[in-house]
Amino acid sequence: MNGYCCIACNTTQAADYAGFVCPTCGGNLDISYDYAEISTAFESVDGIFRYSAFLPVENPGTSLSLKIGGTPLYKAGRLGESIGLRNLYLKDDTGNPSASIKDRASVIALQRALDTGADTVAVASTGNAGSSTACLAAAMGLRAVVFVPESAPVPKLTQSLAYGATVFAVRGNYDDAYDLCLRASQEFGWFNRSTGFNPFTREGKKTCSYEIWEQLGRVPDRVVVPTGDGNILSSIWKGWRDLYAVGLIDRLPKIDCAQADASAAISLAVEQVRKSGSEPDWPTLKIDHVDANTIADSISVDQPRDGLAAVKAIIESGGEAVTVADSEILESILEIARMTGVFAEPAAAAPWAATKRMVREQKIAADELVVCLVSGNGLKDVATAGSIVGTPCVIEPTLEAVCESLGNH
Repeated sequence: MNGYCCIACNTTQAADYAGFVCPTCGGNLDISYDYAEISTAFESVDGIFRYSAFLPVENPGTSLSLKIGGTPLYKAGRLGESIGLRNLYLKDDTGNPSASIKDRASVIALQRALDTGADTVAVASTGNAGSSTACLAAAMGLRAVVFVPESAPVPKLTQSLAYGATVFAVRGNYDDAYDLCLRASQEFGWFNRSTGFNPFTREGKKTCSYEIWEQLGRVPDRVVVPTGDGNILSSIWKGWRDLYAVGLIDRLPKIDCAQADASAAISLAVEQVRKSGSEPDWPTLKIDHVDANTIADSISVDQPRDGLAAVKAIIESGGEAVTVADSEILESILEIARMTGVFAEPAAAAPWAATKRMVREQKIAADELVVCLVSGNGLKDVATAGSIVGTPCVIEPTLEAVCESLGNH
């Protein structure tokens, strides 16, 4: 890395800047690189540290025994054919240690914490970033403090507690937990890993794009991303821009935003920008607050903390901003599971729901190569899945009981 650039006002800071946000306008920072100096020869290891030349940390991976990244990309033939798509793929990030894409962000942020001498890492989360931070902190010898809304799914809280984190379930929503985490980090001197505040989270998640490119052997036409606070989406876009900047690819994909109808702050902002018909004044662009209410807790956000970067990514890439109903998300969980064998939590099923809508609205052609990002495992929210899958057939331990039950089905 050679410094930082503010996403809003473009003010730059040197690489030794010790802050997390822009000192000029308070906007989020993006880490910058001298692309002419980056080696395009990847390391001969499997996982996120294969791309160490593109990562802004010292001695990457030396403090960690867990494997992050290197997750599979599946051709989802039957799923795609069900709506007339010939080239549909799922990037399945559920196999990371804490079962979500957030491990990519956590390992880079926590390595940065070690590089700067921190011993305690705090994070605000709807659930996944918290369990990820707790997991990686346990593996790297750091103390973790996790702030979540009281409504966070029990499996995610259980994960964080099992890894030894101090967990605060805040009476309020994600935004309340976020603000409290920020104040507590300032008060106690903790390293704050929170998304939309710490620029190092974007650097970890962007490696997902490098893997998609290597696994496909080409650039997809579009990547559909579950979107809450906007950080995953802006990260995916940055990964492709990195590859383009060093000359490894000669075109860029569209990045599509998948949001729940009732948590659509970023989609609404994109719509406003496009309706205006003019180049936005990014430093003054306002993303309106919404009252988020969706079963997809991982993308349930009132005020997206990395929203500006996400809106810019969608506009720059020519992508779509799509909202879907909770009922469409629930339907998509079952379709993905039953036609691919991949079990997605609600937020992770949103990209497939959004893809179906784009096909219905003729925004995707049948021969386009589409990658849906599956960001978290369905076991993260068993209660929601359990509400739609039905119950087992309870029978006596006899063959006759099996036959009778089959006859009833």
